Amino acid sequence: MVRSVGRKLLIVGAILVAAHLSLSAALYWAMCQPPGAFGRVMKHVPMPMMMVLPFETLWMHARAGRMQPGDMAPDFRLPTLDHTHVTQLSSYRGSLPVVLVFGSYT
Repeated sequence: MVRSVGRKLLIVGAILVAAHLSLSAALYWAMCQPPGAFGRVMKHVPMPMMMVLPFETLWMHARAGRMQPGDMAPDFRLPTLDHTHVTQLSSYRGSLPVVLVFGSYT
C-alpha cells in the first residue's frame, strides 16, 4: 500500500513538472512574439499563473536583445512632435551627437 501511494505521488509530481515546463515554454514563445501578439496571449493568462511561472527570468532572456555596448543603434523613422516632418536617426550619423532616451513622461 505504501508503494502504491509513493508511486501515485511520483506520477502526480511528474505530471505537475511536465505541465510547468509546457506552460513555461508556451509563455517563453509568447514573449518572443511582437508586442501586439504577446499582449493578445497575456490577456488570457490568469494572474495566479504569473506567481507560479518564472515570468521575470523568461522575460529577461526573451527580450535581452543582441546589441552590445558600442554597437550602432538600429535606424528608425519617427514623426516630429507637431507631425509636420519625419526624422530618421541615420540622418544625424556623423554630424550631430544623438541621445536616445526610452521611457515615459506621462
